[in-house]
Amino acid sequence: MISSAYIHIPFCEKICHYCDFTKFFYEEKMADDYLAALEKEISTYIEQGRQPMRTIFVGGGTPTALNLEQLKKLLQTIDKHFDVNNVQEYTFEANPGDLNEEKIKLLVAYGVNRISMGAQVFDDVLLENLGRLHRIKDVYQNVNDLKKHNITNISIDLMYGLPNQTIDGFNQSLQEALSFDLPHYSSYSLQIEPKTVFYQRYNKGKLHKPPEEIEATMYTMLIDQMERKGKYQYEISNFAEKDFESKHNLTYWDNNYYYGFGAGASGYLPGQRIINLRPFPAYVKRANETGKPVLHTEPIGRKEQMEEELFLGLRKQEGVSFHSFKEKYNIALTDIYKEELEHLKNKQWIIQDENGIRLTKSGKLFGNEVFQAFLLDNDPTQATMQ
Repeated sequence: MISSAYIHIPFCEKICHYCDFTKFFYEEKMADDYLAALEKEISTYIEQGRQPMRTIFVGGGTPTALNLEQLKKLLQTIDKHFDVNNVQEYTFEANPGDLNEEKIKLLVAYGVNRISMGAQVFDDVLLENLGRLHRIKDVYQNVNDLKKHNITNISIDLMYGLPNQTIDGFNQSLQEALSFDLPHYSSYSLQIEPKTVFYQRYNKGKLHKPPEEIEATMYTMLIDQMERKGKYQYEISNFAEKDFESKHNLTYWDNNYYYGFGAGASGYLPGQRIINLRPFPAYVKRANETGKPVLHTEPIGRKEQMEEELFLGLRKQEGVSFHSFKEKYNIALTDIYKEELEHLKNKQWIIQDENGIRLTKSGKLFGNEVFQAFLLDNDPTQATMQ
């Protein structure tokens, strides 16, 4: 049984300069059409009653960019197809400033129990440079309003490695974010993605990121400051108090199955990954016609599953368990990846003990190189299993 669902709402009041997610400028008619198509897609996969769910994550774009009636329609659609009463974690992404008290009351009424807020940086000048609409005061207002309505499971996103951001500037942002004493924080370095404003500026030499060693210092500072405040690093970019880890995101990192609904969304079902169409007209048309607005389906064989188990699992602080791997794939991890493990241990990028493997502090800085070590050209199970 698949017990997690990601639902993508692609609308934004303004497109951030760094964002490459599937997103469109909010227009009321477009949003109405999209929500109707989304319901058709969900109902095609969830045919019988209200399916029990462990986690639901509504992301974007900005789900809270919808007007009040549209937000209600979305919540009703989710409520119709999923048993939200017994869901462990029901998260909505929100941009500070989009989330007024009426919308918060509506979310609470329909069972939403967690908010992930894109604060990004506590510096109004840098926020403007990023193309963000909100300002620092909006974060304070929204956190206060959420707590007033008994939503205390709040996560804040922070970015570092931004153009014109100094180490002192990042430290100031970090301290201000931590002053809220929230149970969960996520923090990511800026990536320059194709088809973004920042990519165009970067190619023209008009945008300069801090050097890698400055980014590494910011990341180390992030880990140290979070630890001091009692937020432990349970994943490369995520920090939480005990029992407040993102259950939905752990679905991804534990390499478990999940639905993906909406334009550009990706779902992981037994034996296949399903990637949806991104363009608005194509998504709406196909969803209305067939209920399955699929761009393409990738078969996920045993080899791909094991690779993903490694590079997703190693993102977690606890790493990859030998016992769980053997139980899942009926073969020992050390039998398949013996040479790769030795190489990574020699580099001091992983630690191996009787329980499994996990990244070292320096391994986290070179995560991509570590993950690539497990992407093999041939199927490593064939020789072992014959």
